Amino acid sequence: MESNLLIGGISLTVNEAVAKRICRLLCEKDMSQYRLEQKSGIQHGSMQCIMNGRNKTVTLSTVIMLARGFDMSLTEFLDDEVFVSEDLEVER
Repeated sequence: MESNLLIGGISLTVNEAVAKRICRLLCEKDMSQYRLEQKSGIQHGSMQCIMNGRNKTVTLSTVIMLARGFDMSLTEFLDDEVFVSEDLEVER
């Protein structure tokens, strides 16, 4: 079972939410995905799996690496409407 959250009536997996957040931040910071990979230490293949939805789960370690790549705290990275939902289904 994947973790899902509902955004505007559309269910998103946690991976899709993270990918959306990455896209927004790349635009806001005028940063390339390649530069983010370099700064975060995330391998290109792993980043492609996240961005293309082939990754089923994103680990906390990966999210921390992403936040550091964007020069922000984990809290700042997660402080986005894409992560705010009471419809988040957590696998037990």
